[in-house]
Amino acid sequence: MIYLWDGVNSFRWQIVFSFIWKDRVLLQTQKDILCEIKDDGLIDYKKAYEIQKRYVQKVQQGHPSIIYVCEHPSVLTLGRSAMAEHILISPEELNERGIEVLPIDRGGDITLHAPGQLVIYPILDLQVFGKDLRAYLCKLEQVAIDLLNCFGIVAHRFDGKTGVWIGRKKIVSIGIGVRRWISYHGLAINVNTDLALFSMIKPCGMDVKMTSMAQIKRGIIDMNEVKKRVISNFCQAFGLTLKESGDDQGKFAVIESRLSERGLCLREGARHAKGCSP
Repeated sequence: MIYLWDGVNSFRWQIVFSFIWKDRVLLQTQKDILCEIKDDGLIDYKKAYEIQKRYVQKVQQGHPSIIYVCEHPSVLTLGRSAMAEHILISPEELNERGIEVLPIDRGGDITLHAPGQLVIYPILDLQVFGKDLRAYLCKLEQVAIDLLNCFGIVAHRFDGKTGVWIGRKKIVSIGIGVRRWISYHGLAINVNTDLALFSMIKPCGMDVKMTSMAQIKRGIIDMNEVKKRVISNFCQAFGLTLKESGDDQGKFAVIESRLSERGLCLREGARHAKGCSP
């Protein structure tokens, strides 16, 4: 167990990292930012939304960034600019299909979530990335474009429209929320999604056809492989380092150098760190 020693008290090393994480100057001099991956598989949208809110609070309190990935049972979500007429079937038919319609606090219009669609919710402190929402959206688009390229799919942006496209068909929808510069919500990638479900809505409020990785590749795509690739792309695009549960010695060297600037030092077990006095 690693402790912070200040000559009087000692604390668990996790608190040490939290202390460093909150320091903006130290953050901006670090080469990488720690990140945790959370994967809940198929999960109810409302439950996942509550989990997102808890993660936002944790990151606000100094916890490392979190990339939260999951799929949802079929549900329609309405962003801040959504219009009721963009739902193309009656409430009765929605009830018969067991599909909820949920107003939600993200940007954008109406979106469908369904099994086979990979949803990625990045919980990031955007103060670290320059407080530039347009640049953040562009990075999300690039993460998706790079992911699709890994599977031999050439994708692109569409001027003036958020998301990622294959020709004139849309494959990735993006809508974000921000609380005190902590991001939540995110992007939805159609991997093996049942595209017939999109006939219920005007996706993102547009007259657009949706496509999927499975449709383009003419076969089912390995969702676990997609997750691995997209997480790798996120880490590369945002300079994130996955938080490991094993050997933390490399992290301690960085932490110790930062703490020494404040007259503090790390202590391991009953041994004093080099150069530190009790």
